[in-house]
Amino acid sequence: MSESSSRRTPAQLKARRRWQVAIALALLLLIIAIALLVRNWHAPPAAPQVNHSYAEAMEQAHGGKPGAARVLYQQFSRTDLSDIRRAGLLAELANYPGAQALKILRGDLKRPAPLVQQAAIQTVTAMLPQAQRSTLLGPLLEDTNDEVRFSAVRALLPLTPDELGLYYGPLQEAAQQYEHALIAQPPSGQRQLALAQLYLNNGTPQQAVEALELANRLEPDNLETGLALVDMLDRQGQTDRSRQLLAQWLQKHPQSSLAQHALGQWLLRHKQTEYALLALTRAIELEPDNTGYRYDLAVALHDLDQLEAAQRQLEDILQREPADRRARILLIRYWTEAGQLQKVQVLLAELEQLNADDPALQQGL
Repeated sequence: MSESSSRRTPAQLKARRRWQVAIALALLLLIIAIALLVRNWHAPPAAPQVNHSYAEAMEQAHGGKPGAARVLYQQFSRTDLSDIRRAGLLAELANYPGAQALKILRGDLKRPAPLVQQAAIQTVTAMLPQAQRSTLLGPLLEDTNDEVRFSAVRALLPLTPDELGLYYGPLQEAAQQYEHALIAQPPSGQRQLALAQLYLNNGTPQQAVEALELANRLEPDNLETGLALVDMLDRQGQTDRSRQLLAQWLQKHPQSSLAQHALGQWLLRHKQTEYALLALTRAIELEPDNTGYRYDLAVALHDLDQLEAAQRQLEDILQREPADRRARILLIRYWTEAGQLQKVQVLLAELEQLNADDPALQQGL
């Protein structure tokens, strides 16, 4: 021990020890602070604050309330959503297109959750015109999950070769896989209906007819496949047989809105417009809440120059379902045709309240 150390008093030694402890604590705190700072540099950014519950967001989106798009988009930032809840959000997203909606769809189409991917496929089909679908859905034609891959096939089958572009070949290959998978399973009405659609895509309409005929033999009370055969026969030029079969279904199901709607569409194709309107109206009487039937009636009325009647049908849809963008956009166009610009401005203002990023607003409808 040095002479200077031996000369220190006990008080001085005690003070020195306190300083050493203080310095050690300060260094420890500094190390902890640096560690926290480094961790925060590498931590993912905090999720955006969600101000509404899932139920509130769904109610606002489905009810077409002001700010619905913003609240709906916000829900997709959550990390605690189950697949089924995310699929429910995607179903509502179809009425709220925009750049943010496309970003959400691109992410969910790649999400490793088949239920979410299939819901996203349906939303793309409902939201985007055919020419814009292949870019988003084309990559799914090579998805490892059969259900996802075949859902993409069904969504892309209506597209033309030009609309498919680079995905024309992959679609044909995936469609062949889908066909083999359907044939390998016991035949049923739904499987035969799917096969018929594939045969039409392959340019073999007679095989499509045969597939639906088998479906009717397997499930003689299946109205959906029965009416699909009616439509198929009619489009293949077998008008008499198609009419006879349709009459049989109508006799068997006189109170079926689906059968009445099919009758209306059949009569429209054959230029029997007055009778077609009666059938389409009857379908709505049997199922008043079916907005799809009302939309088809509105289009038929407009094509027959009954503009005011067509507008009334679309207004009824929006009263029942304010979020129905398809009906709103068509009504805007019809009011524009009629020169009712004040009503157009009201509808556009409502659309902006729902979704300020709606492409229709940017296009200046």
